[in-house]
Amino acid sequence: MNKKIELQDLGFKDYKDTWDYQEDLFRGIVDTKIKNRREEANLDTNNYFLFVEHPHVYTLGKSGDLSNLLLNEEQLTQKGATFYKINRGGDITYHGPGQIVGYPILDLENFFTDIHKYLRLLEEMIILTLAEYGLKAERSKGETGVWLDVGTPFARKICAMGVRASRWVTMHGFALNINADLGYFDNIIPCGIRGKAVTSLNVELGKKSVDESEVKEKLLKHFISLFETEII
Repeated sequence: MNKKIELQDLGFKDYKDTWDYQEDLFRGIVDTKIKNRREEANLDTNNYFLFVEHPHVYTLGKSGDLSNLLLNEEQLTQKGATFYKINRGGDITYHGPGQIVGYPILDLENFFTDIHKYLRLLEEMIILTLAEYGLKAERSKGETGVWLDVGTPFARKICAMGVRASRWVTMHGFALNINADLGYFDNIIPCGIRGKAVTSLNVELGKKSVDESEVKEKLLKHFISLFETEII
């Protein structure tokens, strides 16, 4: 089993270009697994962790409701945003500048074969990272992602998650608001959940901006510990 993970920071990159790249990496892992089974080969499968920041974009998961997007095509153009229906779980979400997006593309057979455990560990990575900033982040029952003040009228989401898995290979991932323009969330019903707010780390800390590279370092530290892995 190959428990090493290749880290790639893609910087500021178009959503569709990144999605296509994810698909290429995903297919490469799946093809290796198929070859191993058909030919009784014993080839290692690769694992990747992509960091990226996207231009303004709304994405709708395969089980999502298009009515949760509150803009038409002309309004999307005016906002400088794009829209894609994609093949992850979950409903609608927003990606944009000031948000750390992470796409772990892993062969879970190198780690454990439990998609629920995978999601819980990604959430735990976020929770532990935010704790380093003095925030008590939590899970909200029945709602994937990471929240603050769960169970109160002030509940607000700081990290959205949506993944796809096939043959135990993952893609897509999480979006953590660091210095995000929260006004863009007003154009959707985030994750299809009405009546709950969205927040960003800089807002919670009362800062104009937070060092995103520092947040990435903390995320990776906890990811390495939780997944008992090594970054290359």
